[in-house]
Amino acid sequence: GRHANSPPIARQPHLTYCLNIHPGDSWDEQFAAIQTYATAVRDRVWPTRAFGLGLRLSDASAHTLSNRARLDAFREYLNAKDLYAFTINAFPFGAFHGARVKENVYRPDWRSDARLAFTLRCADILATLNPPDGVGSISTVPVGYAPDFIARADTHRAMDTLITLARALAEREAMNGVCVRIGLEPEPGCVLETCSQTISFFDELHSRAGADAAAVERHIGVCLDTCHVALAFESPAETWAAFDRAGIRVEKIQISAALEFQGDPPASLAAFSEPVYLHQVRCRLSDSTLRKWNDLPEALAEWPRHASTTRVHFHVPLFWPGGNGLYPTTSTLDSSFWARIRSGDCPHLEIETYTFDVLPAELRDGTVVDSIEREFEWVKRQIDRT
Repeated sequence: GRHANSPPIARQPHLTYCLNIHPGDSWDEQFAAIQTYATAVRDRVWPTRAFGLGLRLSDASAHTLSNRARLDAFREYLNAKDLYAFTINAFPFGAFHGARVKENVYRPDWRSDARLAFTLRCADILATLNPPDGVGSISTVPVGYAPDFIARADTHRAMDTLITLARALAEREAMNGVCVRIGLEPEPGCVLETCSQTISFFDELHSRAGADAAAVERHIGVCLDTCHVALAFESPAETWAAFDRAGIRVEKIQISAALEFQGDPPASLAAFSEPVYLHQVRCRLSDSTLRKWNDLPEALAEWPRHASTTRVHFHVPLFWPGGNGLYPTTSTLDSSFWARIRSGDCPHLEIETYTFDVLPAELRDGTVVDSIEREFEWVKRQIDRT
């Protein structure tokens, strides 16, 4: 089968949070966030054991960190602090905080040599930092933003770039012994949004790879973001199982929740309409058809009659119980999902609530470290519950 090339994986999950919650796009800013926040989180949630980091690198910061002296110094810092790096969020190429990000987060996409070079730079950094079990994961754009892909030739060009990536990662593994795996992260409004779209894409990618098929199977899979799966009105556990049956490895799971409400939008929803990120909306009508909008203001301007259940792409804290007519989609994280997490089938787990700075005030209870700590405690409770 397609998983024959898998190296052994540790059954003990590596649980972290994504450092993209902290503002800063330069390496100096990102390193400062590790020193200030990640160590504070570690001291609260796992003070007596090594703590894994979910790095967030922009293209500019990856360039800076690629400097050998910088990278050696960072590796020494990690060793001294009992920290280790096992995953990188290489989805945003440029700025991710404080200014309009919206659809720019998907660009450049996988048609682009710049995206390829950035991702390989991140892979080299991760391999040098020596992830545990010799396996590192990198999450990335789900091919690209759907409106940017007009013709089949666009998708084929992206596939060819991904095949080049897989070949390069296989060559690197042969030299350094570290298997770096890329997780395309399905997301609303992108080339890969639903489970079936993702499976179709991978089927074509594998057949197009020809002699490189083994490298593609070993080095390219998916990053399953549970907020995004909920937006597709799909079950994380069932989606994971479907990927498995299709021979697509889940390289990393981002544990996250979207907003949900019933019927017409409650007044409290207006506070979530903000100018930095895209907040795609998916509304199931009473006849079970699905309405889609690229951003929350568009949906609010033309709200349909007969709305049943609506989900909004706005990452909310996992521990938030909901209120004022709004709820998190944590109910989609059911017992079968947590059982699969406990099995260690995908040992790379990352809490991803990057929206702290744009959350309405009532959801920002305490400092960012307080919020991350509460999310860790929530996840640990689910995992420990047998």
